[in-house]
Amino acid sequence: MVNCCGLITANKDPVPLKSIEVELEVRDHVATVVSTLNYENKEDKPLEAVFVFPLPGDAAVCHFSAQIGQTQIVAEVKEKQKAREEYDDALSSGQQAFLLEESEQSPDIFSLSVGSLPPGESASIRLDYVTELAVQADDGLRFCLPAVLNPRYQPLGSGGSGGVQVTSVPASLVPYSLSFSARVSSPRPISKVESSCSLDPLQYLNSEQTQATIKLAAGHKFDRDVELLIYYKDAHQPTAVVEAGQASAELGSLMGDPVVMVSLYPEFPQSVMSSVASCGEFVFLLDRSGSMDCPINNSKQQETRISSARDTLLLLLKSLPMGCYFNIYSFGSSYEHIFPKSVEYSQQTMEEALKKVGEMGANLGGTEILSPLQHIYSQSCIPSQPRQLFVFTDGEVGNTKQVLDLVKKNSGSHRCFSFGIGEGSSSALINGLAKEGGGHAQFITGTDRMQPKVMQSLRFALQPAVVDISVTWDLPKGVSVTVLSPPITALFQGQRSLIYAQLTGQSPKAAEGCVTVKYSLAGHPSQNQLRFSLKPAEDTGSTVHRLGARTLIRSLEMEERERRGQPDGGLKEKVVQLSVQSGVSSSFTAFIAVNKADGEAIQGPLVRRNIPIAWMGVPPSKSRNLRMGAAIFKRDCCIIGSPIARACSLQLDDEFEMADDVPPVMPKQPPRDPLLQLVSLQQASGCWLLDPALSAALGKTSEEVDKSKPAPVNSDVWATVLALIWLHGFKKDAKEEWELLAMKAASWLRSQNAPCLTECVEAGNALLGCSMQKDVLGL
Repeated sequence: MVNCCGLITANKDPVPLKSIEVELEVRDHVATVVSTLNYENKEDKPLEAVFVFPLPGDAAVCHFSAQIGQTQIVAEVKEKQKAREEYDDALSSGQQAFLLEESEQSPDIFSLSVGSLPPGESASIRLDYVTELAVQADDGLRFCLPAVLNPRYQPLGSGGSGGVQVTSVPASLVPYSLSFSARVSSPRPISKVESSCSLDPLQYLNSEQTQATIKLAAGHKFDRDVELLIYYKDAHQPTAVVEAGQASAELGSLMGDPVVMVSLYPEFPQSVMSSVASCGEFVFLLDRSGSMDCPINNSKQQETRISSARDTLLLLLKSLPMGCYFNIYSFGSSYEHIFPKSVEYSQQTMEEALKKVGEMGANLGGTEILSPLQHIYSQSCIPSQPRQLFVFTDGEVGNTKQVLDLVKKNSGSHRCFSFGIGEGSSSALINGLAKEGGGHAQFITGTDRMQPKVMQSLRFALQPAVVDISVTWDLPKGVSVTVLSPPITALFQGQRSLIYAQLTGQSPKAAEGCVTVKYSLAGHPSQNQLRFSLKPAEDTGSTVHRLGARTLIRSLEMEERERRGQPDGGLKEKVVQLSVQSGVSSSFTAFIAVNKADGEAIQGPLVRRNIPIAWMGVPPSKSRNLRMGAAIFKRDCCIIGSPIARACSLQLDDEFEMADDVPPVMPKQPPRDPLLQLVSLQQASGCWLLDPALSAALGKTSEEVDKSKPAPVNSDVWATVLALIWLHGFKKDAKEEWELLAMKAASWLRSQNAPCLTECVEAGNALLGCSMQKDVLGL
């Protein structure tokens, strides 16, 4: 009979995880995260608890330790199979052991095994990692503490076996607590910190406002990721940080030499930035798995992820330039496309595509993204039409590395822009698609609207591609450089590019280094240069070294996968050696800690306990045919949970294939947003037609609109001017969403050489109650 004291699950099983404490330190754009997981075994038998949990995809795990009573055990990094054998041997001999390993399929999923926790014993597990903060479209730096672990969909035939038993409870009943605090410091003042979660007020620590603390408000529910958006004044400043090598490490080694982290923000000529490409092949790939029918956020329950994606595709299609090509793919357990191959953008093809988009629902089952990507890449590129791929998904896949390898293999033929929708989308997948595809990644969470973020990426896609990128170093005599980062493949206005490099040799105390990035944009050669002191910064620890090691490890791992079945030059051994030397996790190593203190062996068979997963929106009764990604971990880690914050928002419909007898769910049609109503009436050429639907969208009768039209003005010119005045006059706060299609409308108007345009604008202002000038409208 199990002793059921303490916290219990719905199945009356005790839960050994009691609380989670997270401390975040942000220095400029680098974050260090310390998570402490507190366990207590209130049963009468020894326990083994196994958890599977998310971390940011580019995190470098650099410390793992356990505190049992007065004894602290610091884990070592070892080759993965050796670490597993050592863990199993320890449990067999009655010793306490702890194992932390990265998924072989996806770098943002980890498994933590807590073995042989005796009856009545408590243990605190500490996990440290460092990560870079991505720059958002509005210049904010995004930190995300993943709380949501959506089940990883494992495609059929991919080697996964069996299913995983999931214990789920409502989010309000998750039986462990989370506390979260952050300290932010920067050379530049901190203007604000925002979050989709409730925060206590920001507390500044100095008069310059360059240091501040923030805490998660009490009562946080395990129903969302903990996301912070940090804003600095004058954020776009190039910087270089030189970090001294470790005194205990060998000179000439990565950890023994200084490492420099260079942050570059290229500035492009305004004349180039003001021009918009009039060509391109735009391919949109939309997730239609079951979970896309969930609300996009907690405040607007009526707007689902799929309905927001449909509205976004409307804006995208209306904003495309005449003369380009496009196609729309959608995927779940299978995939569909609107056209057999990309077609030229015209009124007819746009209308056909929008009709199909309007019928799209979240009814295609699971999340198998590899097959549609393979099909897209098998299509020949169109000469003089650069391919731009837009991927929209809320899901997670068990074969992330396979997907990213495919994107990298085809990186020379396209740019990839990716969008993670809602809580729990995989950071490794979303960031990896953009990184390997030379594009840009965006996350839509909390109360974010999808449309402005997507249109920001469309503006990037319409920028001329930066080519012939090269990085050169100018260093004092006797100092050499080894670049740890892969070559830069994409540059965008206002977006940061990071370079890590190892500096070997001795330099004079006052010596300077210089790094120059050269590139060509729209046929114009340009360069950005940054000079920096070679004197190491004080009190930086080993953060830069570990991030540099992580960058190099990821590059070597990808190269090893590309060469599988061929001689690889000992790449796996290089990764293991670098991981062990730097203390940074990899897919070939694991952290292992064994309590070898003198004491009696722990007696009795181990009892394995489930940490419950929260469910929201989709009751467990609908979990038929649920298949989890069993191939994520090769060991029998069958317990799913999250040590960093809650267990997951279990999107069950995302993970089962629709039965043949289940009719497709037709999308709900909420009242149309006035902006989208007007946009939906725009023609592919950029103009609007004068008809009753336009009058209704403008809030006027057809008689009022017709009566106000100046006599010599063409009806389509009049309609288009009215639409532009309405957009500028009533939807200025949503300009990011309609700016590109308004530019297309203004271009169409200029091409008409219409007479009396000034009179037309004045009449439109009078009708709509606005006071717009011609130049504001782009005329």
